[in-house]
Amino acid sequence: MDTLLSVFPSDTTPLMVLGDFNPPFDKLHSSGPLALLNLFSLSFNSCPPTHKEGNVLDLVFTHPSPATDMTATPLHISDHHLVSFTITLPILPKRNSQHLSLTRRNLHSIFPSSVASCTLSSLPDHDSFSSLPLDSATDTLLSSLSSTMDLLCPLSTIRRKNSSTAPWLSDVLRNNRRELRSAARKWKKSKLDTDLISYRTLLSKFSLDVTSAKTSFYKEKLETSAQDDRKLHNIFSSLLNPPAPPSPSSLTAEDFATFYTEKIERICQTFTSPPTSSTSHSQHSTTPSLMQLSTVAAEEVLQIIRSCNPTTCPLDPIPSAMLQTISPDLLPFITTAINGSLTSGHVPTIFKKARVIPILKKPVLDPSDISNYRPNNLHGPNQSGFKAAHSTETALLAVTEKLHAARSAELSSVLILLDLSAAFDTVNHKTLLSTLRSLGICGTAWEWFASYLDGRSYQIPWLLLGSQRVWWTFHLG
Repeated sequence: MDTLLSVFPSDTTPLMVLGDFNPPFDKLHSSGPLALLNLFSLSFNSCPPTHKEGNVLDLVFTHPSPATDMTATPLHISDHHLVSFTITLPILPKRNSQHLSLTRRNLHSIFPSSVASCTLSSLPDHDSFSSLPLDSATDTLLSSLSSTMDLLCPLSTIRRKNSSTAPWLSDVLRNNRRELRSAARKWKKSKLDTDLISYRTLLSKFSLDVTSAKTSFYKEKLETSAQDDRKLHNIFSSLLNPPAPPSPSSLTAEDFATFYTEKIERICQTFTSPPTSSTSHSQHSTTPSLMQLSTVAAEEVLQIIRSCNPTTCPLDPIPSAMLQTISPDLLPFITTAINGSLTSGHVPTIFKKARVIPILKKPVLDPSDISNYRPNNLHGPNQSGFKAAHSTETALLAVTEKLHAARSAELSSVLILLDLSAAFDTVNHKTLLSTLRSLGICGTAWEWFASYLDGRSYQIPWLLLGSQRVWWTFHLG
C-alpha cells in the first residue's frame, strides 16, 4: 500500500481512500493500515458502526479536507450499512486550455473547375472590367474570389490541441503521417476491409518509424552530451519533467504595435540625418534610364503565378495553390489588373495590407515580456536563428561549404558580417525614393515605387478571453 500511496501527489490535490478495512475492533486506531495512512496525511473520519454486528468495518480517509456528517444506514440486502458523508473539496486553480480554435476550409470537398466557373459568373465581362478604375477592378476580382470560396467551401471552426513540435519529426515522417491520415479518412468513408488493412499496415509502420526516430534522436543527444553534466541533467529533466504550458499573457495587440513602433523610432534616432537633395550621391541623373514600367503578356503572368511558392496569407481571398490551378481561366482579368497598376504607377490599396502574428522566440521565454516575441513566417531559407533543427553550427557549416565550393572553382570570396537590428524596418523611404531618382528612375516608374511604400497598414491578431481572437489594424505613413 505504501508504494501505491507514494504515487499520489502530496499537495492539496483531493485524495480519498475508503473501503472494507475490517480492522480489529479493540485496536482500531493502532492498526498497521491506519498508521500508514496517517503517514501520508490521510485523515481518519470517525464513523458509527457500519456492520449489523455493531462493528466499524468500513472506513473513510480523506486529504486534505475531513469528511463530515458521517452516517451509517442499515440495508436489508447486505450485512454492511450504507455509509454517507459530506466533504468540501478545495477550489483548484483553473488550468489553461490546451486547445485553440482553428478556422479552416475543407478544400478537398470542391473542384477547381467549380471555383473557376463560379468566379467567372460573378465577374463582369472583360471589356467592362477593363474600363473600371484600378482599385475598383481589383476589389471586384478579389471579392468575386472570396464570395466563391464562401459559397462553395465555407469556413468551419474546429478545436485543435496546442502541442509543441516534436524535434525528431522529419519531413519523411510528416509525409508518412499525411498518408496515414489519408488512409484513415478513406477507410472511414468506404468501410471496406481492404482499406482497413491498408490503414492498419501504415499505422504499424508509422509507429515503428516514430519509435526509431525518437530513439535515434535521444541517443545522439545523450552521446554528444556525455561529457557535459549540465546538458545531461537538462535532457533528463526535460524528459521526466516537461515544461508547463505558458501562462496567459495580459499583453494586447496595441502593446505589440506600440513596442515595435517605438523600437524602430529608437533605432532611427541613432542614425545620422538622411542626405538632402543637395548632398545626395551623384545627384539626379540628367538622362532618365526608366520612366515607364513595361507591361507583361498573359503568358508571362501565367508562368510567374505557377512558378511561385504557393504560400497563403489569411488575407488572401483564395488559397494560392487553388489560384495557381484556376489561373488560366482568370488570366485575362489578372493580366489587366497587373498592367493597369504598372502603367498608372499606382499600387491598389488592398495589396498594401499585412498581417503580423506575434509568437514567442522560444517556448521557455516569459510570455509577459513583449521583447520575447517576433513576427511569424518570416524565415529566410538560409536563416538559422529561431529555427527548428538550426543553430550557429548549421550557419557555420553553410558558410564554410560555400567558401570551399568557391575555392574549388578558383573563385575569390569576400565575407561581410553585419548585425543589424530591424534592418528592413529602418529603411528610410524618402532616402530610398531619392536614391531611385538618382539612378534615373522617374515618371510613372518612380510613382509606382512611391505608391507601393505609401499608405500601408498591418493587422495584429491576439487571443483574448480564451479562444476569442481580436484584430487591431494600424496604418503606416
